[in-house]
Parts: sequence; C-alpha cells; structure tokens
Amino acid sequence: MDYEIVAEGLNFPEGPVVLDDGSLIVCEVAGGRLMRIARDGRLSVFAETGGSPSGLAVGPDGAIYCCNNGGFDWDSAAKVPTRTRPLPDASRNSGGGMIQRIDPATGRVETWLDGFEGRRLAGPNDLQFTPDGGFWFSDFGGWVDDGLRHGGLYRVEPDGSVRRPNFGLCINGVGVSPDGGTVYGAATYERWVLEFDASPAAGEQPGKVIADCPGRQFLDSLAIEADGTVAVAAFNENPGILRVNRTTGLRELVPTPDPITTNIAFGGADMRDAYLTFSHGGAVARCRWPAPGLRLPFNL
Repeated sequence: MDYEIVAEGLNFPEGPVVLDDGSLIVCEVAGGRLMRIARDGRLSVFAETGGSPSGLAVGPDGAIYCCNNGGFDWDSAAKVPTRTRPLPDASRNSGGGMIQRIDPATGRVETWLDGFEGRRLAGPNDLQFTPDGGFWFSDFGGWVDDGLRHGGLYRVEPDGSVRRPNFGLCINGVGVSPDGGTVYGAATYERWVLEFDASPAAGEQPGKVIADCPGRQFLDSLAIEADGTVAVAAFNENPGILRVNRTTGLRELVPTPDPITTNIAFGGADMRDAYLTFSHGGAVARCRWPAPGLRLPFNL
C-alpha cells in the first residue's frame, strides 16, 4: 500500500472527519483541540475543546460532535503520552468525559452530554450518527488512582433519550452496519471485534465476538466499508488496518508504517480515499482503499 502524508506535526492525531470539500477535521488528543486540514495540507485551529478529544462526527444540525475523555496524563515536556501506547498506566483520567457540540461557524464548544443515570461518563471515545439523527458512541472507561472505571456502548435516540446496550467493556471504535441493524465495537484490551443488535428490544448485551486478534495486536477505532466489512485500526504488534468479514470473521491486514495507527475514515467521490491517523508519528496519511467506504449521513 502506498501512503501519502497529507499533514504532519500534529499532537497525537485521531478521529478524522472527511468533509465533502476535501478538507478534514481531526482531533489532537494531546493538544486538547480540533484541527482543520485544508486540501493543500495547511493546518488551522478549528476549535479548542480542552481535555483529550478522540472521536468526531457531523450531526443533523451541521454541528461537529466530539467524544472527549476529559484528559489523559501527558508528559509535560514532550507532549506525548507517558507511554507510547494506551495501556492502563498511560490512560489515567480522573474527572470523567463528555460529548461536546462544536458550532462550525464560530468554533464555540459546549458540553452536550456528560452523564447517564446520575453517573459521569468515564471516557467517551468514538461516535457515529444514523440517518434518523440519533447516534451511537463508545465509552472506553478510564484508569484512576484506585482502579478502572468501566466503559461500554451507548445509544442516543433522536429525541435525546439515552440507553446503554453494554456496560463493563473498554470499547474504543464504533460503527454501524449499512442496514442500521447491527453496531460494531472494538474492545481494545480483549482484542475483540464485537457486534451488537441495534434494536431497543435487544436490551443490554455482552456483544458477540466476530473476530479475536492474537498476541498483543490491540484494537482502536473502526470504520465500515460499503459492503459491511469492518475496517479496524490495530497497533503495537503488526500495526495496520484489519479488514474483518462480518460473517466469517476472516481478517486481512493492510500493514502501516506507524506503530500506533489509530483511525481510518473514508472520503472522495468514489469513497475509496482512505485517511489514516499515524498517531505515534503525528501525521495523517491518505491511500487508495481496495473497496469503497460507507458514506456517513449529514456530511458538510
């Protein structure tokens, strides 16, 4: 695979959103802000979110919605994680996280959701809207001084009500099948790609494992291809993007040169332009993907 670097010098980039004009908005997890990448690669500040933003999506109102885990512990001199990968001792965040709404015209940031049933969200990580205006988001949890705060999978309905189909897993990436009936989540530490029934009647679920990765190939965020194939970022051992067949669980690895490859997002007229975050190297790369990605609703 040939990769073209479209932007570099970013502070641990994640969560790219590809806009219809060819520009991108990307999180700087270590910078506490969102950056715009113009088509020519020029960088500009889109919004100052504070904390550690990691996942973005365009909502039905045209605003940008952001998963913000509230903040990691960072090395104050180097501005990189205290470890080079999100393992427990590098992922401590004590205050809790939130979903933020950003006005694209002004950059104004407001907290849109920060709790569920009286409990503060631990570490919101990624989200995807559905055509009805609702969205799914993952909560990765968070390590605090005395242990782990559990995460899980949440659904926000179009009327603003919230339900939680899973509680107890550190779910990272999240994506929805083309027909909307299935939600996929990447459980980082367990190295599982999970599927969940999207219907409200399904209630709380443990999730069905459709792929189980060996060794220390941890999983990060994911995107869905147009035919429903799950494309999930993998880091540490054998970094790259795993293309997972949702029926058979068979995996095909598209290797990448960055040891902490964290995200993939699709764009372009044919949806075959894939944008990957090379978080360790502070870069965003582009390549031509073997198959088109699923076009997301409400793009700008």
